[in-house]
Amino acid sequence: MKSEIACRIFKKAHLTGEFKLRSGLVSNEYFDKYLFESEPKLLLDIVEYMKGLIPEDAEIIAGLEMGGIPVVTALSIVSNKEAVFVRKHAKEYGTCKRTNIIIKSRKVEKVMKKKFKLQDLDCANCAAKMEDAIKKIDGVQDATVSFMTQKMTIEADDARFDDIMKEVVSVCKKVEPDCVILM
Repeated sequence: MKSEIACRIFKKAHLTGEFKLRSGLVSNEYFDKYLFESEPKLLLDIVEYMKGLIPEDAEIIAGLEMGGIPVVTALSIVSNKEAVFVRKHAKEYGTCKRTNIIIKSRKVEKVMKKKFKLQDLDCANCAAKMEDAIKKIDGVQDATVSFMTQKMTIEADDARFDDIMKEVVSVCKKVEPDCVILM
């Protein structure tokens, strides 16, 4: 079945001609994944095959934007597993995230991202120490502390965000006692 599907994908998506690639180079062959992803019967056959490759204990499946979205969506439907879409870069709008979940201990958690203004952060070294300490707090996915802008961004488990922020305030006070996080 695997080689039959591979042949069908190649037949559908392999193009010949003159194609300008993202790198700027020109090629006489091109593989257009959207051609096989837009054919329902072929896409269904692909994900039915892929379903058998998913480990039984897998809780989620993920696909990289844009090309991975049709495949992971269809695979999610046939496998009854949650789909996650991963961006190459964090969005610059809305949630400003690369994805909407973090995975820890085989558990899916929703992530909250918040920005805070800082008051009386006196040096860049202190900002770096605060950032390192915050990143070590359980439930924190990412953190940035900027001396230049006097701002802090925290990405952490949404369900525990308030408790995590109490720990953030505590570790920041240990590094820079006069610094205030404006919430």
